[in-house]
Amino acid sequence: MKLFRIRGGVHPDPRKDATREKTIVDAPISAVLHLPLQQHIGAPARPVVKVGDHVLKGQVIAEAAGPVSATVHASTSGAVAAIGPVPVPHASGLAAPAITLAPDGKDTWAEPMPPLPDDAEPAAIAARVAAAGIVGLGGATFPSAVKLNLRERHKLTTLVMNGAECEPFLTCDDRLMREHAEEVAAGVALMARALGVGRTLIAIETNKPEATAAMTEAAALHPGIDVAPVPTRYPMGSEKHLVHTLTGLETPARALTADIGVVVHNIATAFAVYEAVKLGRPLVSRVVTVSGGAVAEPKNLRAVLGTPISDLIALCGGLTAEPQEILSGGPMMGQPLRSTDIPTVKGMNGILALLPSDTRRGPAHACLRCGTCVTACPCGLLPLEIAANIRNGNFDAAVSAGLMDCIGCGSCAYACPSRIPLVQSFHYAKGHIAAEQRVKQHNEEAKRLAQQKAIRQEKLAAERKAMMEKKKAAAAAARAAQEGTAEP
Repeated sequence: MKLFRIRGGVHPDPRKDATREKTIVDAPISAVLHLPLQQHIGAPARPVVKVGDHVLKGQVIAEAAGPVSATVHASTSGAVAAIGPVPVPHASGLAAPAITLAPDGKDTWAEPMPPLPDDAEPAAIAARVAAAGIVGLGGATFPSAVKLNLRERHKLTTLVMNGAECEPFLTCDDRLMREHAEEVAAGVALMARALGVGRTLIAIETNKPEATAAMTEAAALHPGIDVAPVPTRYPMGSEKHLVHTLTGLETPARALTADIGVVVHNIATAFAVYEAVKLGRPLVSRVVTVSGGAVAEPKNLRAVLGTPISDLIALCGGLTAEPQEILSGGPMMGQPLRSTDIPTVKGMNGILALLPSDTRRGPAHACLRCGTCVTACPCGLLPLEIAANIRNGNFDAAVSAGLMDCIGCGSCAYACPSRIPLVQSFHYAKGHIAAEQRVKQHNEEAKRLAQQKAIRQEKLAAERKAMMEKKKAAAAAARAAQEGTAEP
């Protein structure tokens, strides 16, 4: 098929050899599991259990708290030991609410949801995906059922399955496609049915020939599904750039790919959909790549959600040296972790313990005005101009220069010969702007509530005045009547 070239991008060292031939290994269940109530974009889930309750594997322990939220299930059987804040995968290092389980060692499943038939209605498939607590497992963590229901608001033509896995070090999706191709393909077919599309493309970078072969064979059993090898170029896994590569269609700035008729899902999400629809199992585990120069024996591990990452690193022989940094995700867009005590969550596809030789980090120097960052930017932005405005505190100018169109891929920072932390400054600026917007919204809401209160008070005052006047008139009429009857 014809492919379309994306602008910009970089070619980081893949660093995948440490795990690409390592089959997926099931990690033992840890002594304690912490299940955050927010492992997804949207409102945190609401606990439906209390401390001391005994739960079974797959049992709902926190329910979705709105249209954009996701249910949380017990990832093994055991007792609810606590409900409260624990460290979570976030750059701030702050704690967040979670349900802590003390496993009983039996790993007993709750009664599974009944499998759906092959001809299940699209709404039924989406409802099952929601009930299973499935979110985008490529790292975005957007509730998958919400995306499957986009057929109700958009005219969709194509489903794109993202098997690019363009981040260095990560091989969990590669191994999943190689070892579970039939299940992944069946999940893809279910998602295509839910969306009502007639065309499905499974995009896999050309550096994964074994996965391409396995998925091509499995996809042949499902009409309308084709495997599309795409160039090995970062950030090929960005959904807008992947869609452009496959279709030639450009997604407008700050719009959804659904606006041009295309929905993108991750390969690992398709596997979870298959398990939910055909086996009745909710999302309670995922495959994680544990790698990096500081890891003794890098592996691909299937871990139950809530497993401390320290336990996964220990399963890989521990650390051979003090890492320069530990990341959740890949080295280009991964989230720095302040501690290894944090739990494995739905969106965590990688745990990397990196040495200085694994990264391009180093002291920053003055901008050379060489334009390398401009050439590398896949969005056609001017990173040096955006960064200069941010340094000067001119956030409005940074927005005008395209700050909010930045996808945070890190290509500019990777390519910069002066090692200026460009993407980090963009993240800071976006956070600053979001905080200002929250304050503005809070103030506007407070103003609106104050105005409503003033209107209510005026209305009550007017009603009291009318009531008093009515009472006065009634009293005057009563006096007049009494005086009239008192006359001889």
